[in-house]
Amino acid sequence: MARIAGVDLPRNKQARIGLTYIFGIGNSRALKILGVAHVDPFKKVQDLGEDEVNRIRQVIEEQGDVEGDLRKDTAMHIKRLIDIQSYRGQRHRRGLPVRGQRTHTNARTRKGPRKGTVANKKKATSKT
Repeated sequence: MARIAGVDLPRNKQARIGLTYIFGIGNSRALKILGVAHVDPFKKVQDLGEDEVNRIRQVIEEQGDVEGDLRKDTAMHIKRLIDIQSYRGQRHRRGLPVRGQRTHTNARTRKGPRKGTVANKKKATSKT
C-alpha cells in the first residue's frame, strides 16, 4: 500500500484518483503532480513501483503544503480573523455563514439542527 504525506492511498483506484485522498490535492493538481513525476495517471496504485511512489512523494514535497501543514494554515487564518474581530471572524465565532448567504430559511449546515418552537406550557392545575 502506498503511503504518501501520511495518508494510505486506496490500492484499487487509479493513481490520479488515489492522490485526491490527500487533503489539498484535487483532480487538476493530481494530474500535474503525476505529469511532473512521469507516472501514468491511469495506473492503479497497487501497480505503482517503489521508485514511482518516491518520485510522487518528492514532487509533492517540492510543490508545497498538503495535509497537516495546510490544515494548520487554514486554522491560523480563521483564528486571525477572529482575533482582529472582523465581520468574517464574528461569523466564524458564531457558527453562521461567512460569505453573505441568507440565514432566515437556510444555512442549516452551519447553524445545526433546528431548535424547534417552545410551546407555552401551562402548569397543570392541581385540584385541592
